[in-house]
This record gives sequence, C-alpha cells and structure tokens, in this order.
Amino acid sequence: GLANDLDGVWSVDLIRAFKPDPRVYRLATDGFGLKTDELCRVSSNRWDIAGATAFGMRAIWVNRAGLPQEYAELAPVAVVNDLNGIG
Repeated sequence: GLANDLDGVWSVDLIRAFKPDPRVYRLATDGFGLKTDELCRVSSNRWDIAGATAFGMRAIWVNRAGLPQEYAELAPVAVVNDLNGIG
C-alpha cells in the first residue's frame, strides 16, 4: 500500500553493490537530482541508517523490536517504533 507514496524506486542490481556502499545511497541522490542532505532514509536496519548517515543523508530508524542503539557516532535524526511514527 505504499506505491502511491513513493517518488522513486531504484535497485542495487544497477550498480552491483550493497548497502552500506555509498554508491547505493547515490542511486537516490542521482535519481532525484538532490543533495544528500535533502533526502531522508527510512529503514528498520540500524546498519543501513549508519551507512546513510555516513553518506550525509538524514535518516530515521524504524526500531520495531526496541533494539539497543549501535553506531552512536552515526545517529539517526529520529527513532520511531513503526511507520506511523513518521510524520
């Protein structure tokens, strides 16, 4: 049910790399034609949030399981319990 809310979808198949490789996050900046700090990455994977933050994106961690904080030096801008917490 998210299709109408998405502006773009890119696949790592295009670059044959996986997160947290910076080229993966660059797919979005290039695809939207935006700077890194103009995008926000939303993920339930803490390592993905760390990778996006290291790339320069704002990031929101969907921490459904209430996991402990990791990668303190690459903190998200927000932590939410589920997608309803994104506003």
